[in-house]
Amino acid sequence: MRELTLHILDIANNSISAGADKISITIIENRNDDTLTIEILDNGRGMSPEMVARVTDPFVTSRTERKVGLGIPLLKFAAESCNGWFEITSELGKGTQVRVQFQLSHIDRMPLGDLADTFLTLELGTPDVNWIFRVKRDDQEFYFDDVELKNELEGIEITQPDVIRFIRSIFEDGLEELQLI
Repeated sequence: MRELTLHILDIANNSISAGADKISITIIENRNDDTLTIEILDNGRGMSPEMVARVTDPFVTSRTERKVGLGIPLLKFAAESCNGWFEITSELGKGTQVRVQFQLSHIDRMPLGDLADTFLTLELGTPDVNWIFRVKRDDQEFYFDDVELKNELEGIEITQPDVIRFIRSIFEDGLEELQLI
């Protein structure tokens, strides 16, 4: 994968496949500490301790359409190759937390990618999920929890063109303030 947002999409898809109806994505760029941290937290089915111990093995996957699962192993490798780390915690019936950190300035760290499009894709593609997006850059923060928006829509489809434009502007304006666009 060429951008970290593709890894975010992959892990979010894992969360959706695990039945999560609430997924939180947090990205923290700390230029003083020279770190980029990504956390994805869900309330899905969770995993057994045995599965958590094996999840970074590329030949372990819960998917039936193929016998390899490269997303998590590649993310772990990318982080560790950039003076970072990867951790996953999970509890059956409670959900899963994936945390990964990179050295921000590392020459081999892949670019973050288009967060606005990534968030919009997740929001529109799975409107039944409660999405929480938090992006922090040093002491500035963008935060979006879609519960209030969905309540305000009062039955209007989130995929209506005007609604899509509105949501896109929220993401773009918030990320532009952080100078991430």
